[in-house]
Amino acid sequence: MDFSILISDFWSLGLDGLVVGAIYALISLGYTLVYGVLRLINFAHSEIFMIGTMAVYFVVLQFGFTGYEDPLPLIKFIGIFLLFATVAAIVSGGSAVLLEIVAYRRLRNMGASRLSSLISAIGASFFLVEVFRKISDSKNLDFPRLINKDPFFTVGTLYLSADKVLVLVGATIIFLILNRIINHTKLGMGIRAVSQDERTAILMGVNVNRIISYTFLLGGVLAGVGSAFYMVFYETTKANVGFLVGISAFTAAVLGGIGNVRGALVGSFALGLIQQYTSAVLGYNWRDVVTFVILVLVLLVKPTGLFGEALQKARV
Repeated sequence: MDFSILISDFWSLGLDGLVVGAIYALISLGYTLVYGVLRLINFAHSEIFMIGTMAVYFVVLQFGFTGYEDPLPLIKFIGIFLLFATVAAIVSGGSAVLLEIVAYRRLRNMGASRLSSLISAIGASFFLVEVFRKISDSKNLDFPRLINKDPFFTVGTLYLSADKVLVLVGATIIFLILNRIINHTKLGMGIRAVSQDERTAILMGVNVNRIISYTFLLGGVLAGVGSAFYMVFYETTKANVGFLVGISAFTAAVLGGIGNVRGALVGSFALGLIQQYTSAVLGYNWRDVVTFVILVLVLLVKPTGLFGEALQKARV
């Protein structure tokens, strides 16, 4: 173990942890929303994120970018980013709704056990990975650098670059919009009603199937936007990119208390910071090992997560 990098780059690593955590949060919210409504862990959600990265890659490819061009001016980049982020959100959101209809709805209408839905989710995940493995010829797809990543503000080892600001500011705006939807709209009221008591919601006239579809759509849109930020920050994707990213996002949701939106946000930022700091001490290769250890420890010590208790009380 080497603590010298952790000490010297503490603030820089912390900023990177917040950026990574913001991306995780956009994905983990999809896990937590679906679990809150269906009590189902949608393991295929990581592939919804992967589909978003593929959509971003192919949209940018249509503009003729090869990666050898100079970074774009800020205004032009923002315009292109909004375009491919919107396309990714639409594609991922549509894919999530289609997944719910094909993989889950019939099982739910038949009164199948949650185990059946879980197996269906795993099967859908493998299916989507293999489909996109064929489409991409099992290659790593490199995303062109569209924005200048040179530091524009530096204090010691801490530096800000345009891609980090984009992720943090953009994710914050998305979180505020989501909070508005969940707490101040009819859709949000329906999601909260079904989450707390599905039978009572039905008696009150809530169309549960429609609410579930909207929940999958909302989670897919968030994953799609997260995939756009991911591509700008990491600049690469592949057919199984969703596996480790999905595990991290799922761990963040469990850490915060799966089913709890606030918990998903806190857990994501906490996990992002832990990953960055432990990678500096143990090495990057230990990053995913640390994630799995955190997941196991949370399940063993506090399976309800950081905010799970408050959520359960709200449902009583």
